[in-house]
Amino acid sequence: MALDARRILARCDALAAHSEQPDGLTRIFLSPQQRAVNEQVLAWMREAGMQGRLDAIGNCVGRYEGTRAGLPCLMLGSHLDTVRDAGRYDGMLGVIAAIECVAALGGKRLPFAIEVVGFGDEEGVRFGSTLLGSRAVAGTFDSALLDKAGSDGVTLREALRAFGLDPGAIGTAAHRRGDVLAYVELHIEQGPVLEAEGLPVGVVTAINGGYRFMVEVAGVAGHAGTVPMSLRHDALVAAAECVVAVERVARDSRDVVGTVGRIEAQPGAMNVIPGRVRFSLDVRAPTDAQRAAALDAMRARFGAIAKARGVALALEPVWEARTAICDARLQSQLAEAVRGEGVAVRHLPSGAGHDGMALVDIAPIGMLFVRCKGGISHNPAESVTEDDVAIGARVLLRFIENFVAS
Repeated sequence: MALDARRILARCDALAAHSEQPDGLTRIFLSPQQRAVNEQVLAWMREAGMQGRLDAIGNCVGRYEGTRAGLPCLMLGSHLDTVRDAGRYDGMLGVIAAIECVAALGGKRLPFAIEVVGFGDEEGVRFGSTLLGSRAVAGTFDSALLDKAGSDGVTLREALRAFGLDPGAIGTAAHRRGDVLAYVELHIEQGPVLEAEGLPVGVVTAINGGYRFMVEVAGVAGHAGTVPMSLRHDALVAAAECVVAVERVARDSRDVVGTVGRIEAQPGAMNVIPGRVRFSLDVRAPTDAQRAAALDAMRARFGAIAKARGVALALEPVWEARTAICDARLQSQLAEAVRGEGVAVRHLPSGAGHDGMALVDIAPIGMLFVRCKGGISHNPAESVTEDDVAIGARVLLRFIENFVAS
């Protein structure tokens, strides 16, 4: 069966119809909507010539045997869950494109198996912990999370049982290092670089690591009309300077991004000087050394601001993920496949997190980006073109047919 970009896009549309949000796309882990998507994806896997099954954490797994049964696999795929009010290509495009490539092999057997995985939870919307599906496959799932309540008050353990899965069997989803030759994912870029450079695809160098903190600034609340400006310890003004410092440090640091996405001031009255402020801090970079250096610089700026304004400041760690470096040989093989389609090769890092951040613990990882309109993602306006999807799928198939394990 020839590769068909129109069919890939139609299947993404079909998956987008399974949503708890009637006028948009929201599909969370272990929901009725995920059950419907799993059934459809498994049917497509089987139609493409794979053995399809649901593993112990709810990932869809399709296996296409090599020249003999039981060979180590090249793992392909992405995730099937979404953020709230999502676009229809983040995650889904990678799963459907991989299924399409297996179908296009037309029964041809390779010196390795292929496993296509539609991960059940990458976004972490329901239980607040990302990469649950891929961590189970990598054998690094934290069983303590089973007792964590989700946004609906139901624990992960309870949700798995309600879905028909056995929480005690999650370990059976794990793959051993030697069983997976590599993990490669096709994904929309979720950024504007490829569009700005007029390129349909790009080869990913690394999945950026990140820090997340909640920062608390403690000043002194007071009457807005009676405390002179020179005697104030305004927590919100100090926090505002810190926000600007985040931007300046990130701008001055190569490939570092820093974001303050949330800020809360107390007591929150129009006529009261803010005495306490909490704001979020997200710092990401292509290398752990860059990220650590940027954070050190931000901490130094925060300390100077706090001292000058007579406030106290504390950082509470929320999350950390180390940088996942894409394997050099996989980058080279993907680049060769890109050149084989007559496209210039662009190497670039991923600022967003992906399942490869978990799979890197058991296998080399690689990624292929497909251009998306305006770099917009996690948004209903997420958009790709049929031509770009066709090129991306052809590059992926060319890579598969010529894959050599590291």
